[in-house]
Amino acid sequence: MSANAREIPRAALTNGVDVGALFDTIAAIKQDPEIASFRFRATNRWLGADRNRTTVAGFYGAKQEQPHAQAFEMECGEPAVLLGADRGANPVEFLLNALIGCLTTTMVYHAASRAIEIQAVDSELEGDLDLRGFLGISPEIRKGYTAIRVKMRVQSKGSPSVLRELARYSPVYDVVSRALPVEIEVVTY
Repeated sequence: MSANAREIPRAALTNGVDVGALFDTIAAIKQDPEIASFRFRATNRWLGADRNRTTVAGFYGAKQEQPHAQAFEMECGEPAVLLGADRGANPVEFLLNALIGCLTTTMVYHAASRAIEIQAVDSELEGDLDLRGFLGISPEIRKGYTAIRVKMRVQSKGSPSVLRELARYSPVYDVVSRALPVEIEVVTY
């Protein structure tokens, strides 16, 4: 248990999180660091034109395969202004979803571990992207987002600075805010 956390009874829920189970998980990982190694997977199939569908069915973690209770499907598309049929969020919008989903969950879990109650979280995100990079018009312009702004409104007695620091434990925030090597392999058939 961290020095900032107080002792909480095993069945206690804070922010809907079983804090006792959270501390048990932390203790187990400290005893056997191999438990902390996870590998998440997704498959994707192009459906034609602007559409493609990603399926997530399971992952490896806690030293074994972990199937999801059901497979999750996410369909990507493009809006009409980007030559699509607007039948799904585009991938950069999914990135915003991944970022805020992870920031929110991370803040809530870390707050629970410190006995900081949260009643509500509502957020707005904006990302700036210049298509000249993506389209290859200008090699000086980045292909992806040049900036992302996140505004989280949290109903809590926790201080905004503490809640912001807790959110920054987010794995997706870490990936988005720092450089990450990504290998791309293409095989033809």
